Amino acid sequence: MTYHMKRKDKEITDVSVLKKILKSAKYVTIALCKDNQPYLVTLSHGYDENRNCIYFHCAKEGKKLDYLKSNSTVWGQAMLDYGYSEGQCDHLFASVHFRGKVVFIEQPEEKRLALERMMRQLDKNPEPLIAKQVKLDPERLKETTIGRIDIDYMSGKKPKEITI
Repeated sequence: MTYHMKRKDKEITDVSVLKKILKSAKYVTIALCKDNQPYLVTLSHGYDENRNCIYFHCAKEGKKLDYLKSNSTVWGQAMLDYGYSEGQCDHLFASVHFRGKVVFIEQPEEKRLALERMMRQLDKNPEPLIAKQVKLDPERLKETTIGRIDIDYMSGKKPKEITI
């Protein structure tokens, strides 16, 4: 079944704006499902515009991994919150919804790039952190679990008052 956005006046049709929201958001929330049981999890992430994918890191075991091993398809949301619009009965935000498949990265070079992408997106001064966490400790990198969400669909919404 195909759905369409009811509020066409708020639909984001420019893919570059959708990508900018994914690069600007500090976290994404993804919906998972296993045995007809839903689960939501919020992740800090790094968005790779060229590959149109989201990287995240996680523990080597746990509920999130059990769900992803059972069903690698996820639905997610990134949101930039601009707050409640006083006297307007409205909340100002820009959001991107996305669907994709999660794969876990084994190659050391892609793991390094993924962690660097996350640190550059999230940290105000990423270079010292990258040097300490990624470049100087290859064993730590080997032990880190990195997931990649390969995005195959995106849509977005924002009011005219917000410029991205």
